[in-house]
Amino acid sequence: MKYLSFILLPLFLLSCDPKDLQKVLDTVGNVPLSNADIAAGLKQALDKGVDQSVKTLATTDGYYASIYKILLPEEATKVIDKLKFIPGFTNLEEEAIKRINKAAEDAASKAGPIFLSAIKQMTFDDVMGILMGEKNAATQYLHNKTYTPLYNEFKPVMVSSLNKFGALDLWSDAINKYNSLPFVTKINPDLADHVSSKALVGLFSLVEKKELGIRTDISQRTTDLLQKVFAKQDR
Repeated sequence: MKYLSFILLPLFLLSCDPKDLQKVLDTVGNVPLSNADIAAGLKQALDKGVDQSVKTLATTDGYYASIYKILLPEEATKVIDKLKFIPGFTNLEEEAIKRINKAAEDAASKAGPIFLSAIKQMTFDDVMGILMGEKNAATQYLHNKTYTPLYNEFKPVMVSSLNKFGALDLWSDAINKYNSLPFVTKINPDLADHVSSKALVGLFSLVEKKELGIRTDISQRTTDLLQKVFAKQDR
């Protein structure tokens, strides 16, 4: 990740003679990089992406007031429509959404180490393919390799947070009331599964955004390692 200094080529072109620029490119390109260097750089990029994503989403209203706001599962529409006129459930939708997003923010703050541990355990046999691949190649690799174990570890954390904010009790009361109504098909959606999945979508989306920034914006390559490694993809 030490090759990041070539992402702002347009700015260099505006201020440097093309011949001088090429000399710089050639010089950096000759710096030897081992697979271990590249792997370390990619992991550092992902570390930064995950750390920033977790901190962003774990803040107050990190989910609720962002584009990653988690809504109720699709089945909830039936429940809301049936219960919105029943005392005690008139504000069910908004209250439930607030609670599940608070739970997601709480879970995100506690789950950071889970994601960072998964990154550190990754083996980048195909590091060059990732470095020279698509702009989200590292994030996709992380997603493909770690999503299932991350989900398995993250869901219990989410259940705890949902309980902390009373979201599961509220949802359970609503479902029980709905299922007691005549002429309805009983439902029992897994709220913890829904919120966990959506929370991870938001996290990986932010990691992908951070990766794109490091790949394309030299100012985000804040270490020598990032600059050297990502300079290779710039050529």
